[in-house]
Amino acid sequence: MSHPLVVNDALIVPAALLSWSAVRASGPGGQNVNKVASKVELRFDFAPWPELDAGAKARLRELGRGKLDAEGRLLIVSQLTRDQQRNLDDAREKLRALLLRALEPPVLRRATRPTRASKARRLDDKRRTGEKKQVRRGGGSD
Repeated sequence: MSHPLVVNDALIVPAALLSWSAVRASGPGGQNVNKVASKVELRFDFAPWPELDAGAKARLRELGRGKLDAEGRLLIVSQLTRDQQRNLDDAREKLRALLLRALEPPVLRRATRPTRASKARRLDDKRRTGEKKQVRRGGGSD
């Protein structure tokens, strides 16, 4: 079937969680366009995988929200080339990149207050803009 996917030094996706199928690709393909199934659909069932914590699974679900099938598996599609094996390699690389992004915990934003100088600049700019508009509004002669 498939072989395990090495994500990084510490994480390897078992082959049992990966499945792929080949279908006919759209677009130009020459003489074999209606005969050769070169488009690859790679499915990753990440729900039963204990290596991913709940946070990483949630981030993966959020990152791939348009790529989830009815069973909740992640569906990665590749039809980059006319070669089935290269498309499979491309789909596996896309999945690897998505997993690496999901493994990174989000950086929490720290709320800060504006400085006294930035408040003064903002108010000064507002005052100048108001004066500019006041001058434009000035007495119009009929």
